[in-house]
Amino acid sequence: MVPAVKKQVDVARLNAELASAKVELLSAQCAVDRIRLQYSTQDIASFGDRQSLKRAIASAGALQRFFSQIENDLGSNEAGANSRK
Repeated sequence: MVPAVKKQVDVARLNAELASAKVELLSAQCAVDRIRLQYSTQDIASFGDRQSLKRAIASAGALQRFFSQIENDLGSNEAGANSRK
């Protein structure tokens, strides 16, 4: 059998990219909060640009799926670490 080749991860780069993404996500959250505080969801659905709303909803869904997967992996990693203690 051929041993599995482990992918080398540049941890410093990964963490720098995570920090950058965190800032961008916080900015997006602030932009949404400004809209949320000013308009009702009914007004947004009735008068908002449909294409923009659909794209924003698709983006939010993709982010939710991605971070849910990471959250599940975190739980699995923590459970594995706890069982090795």
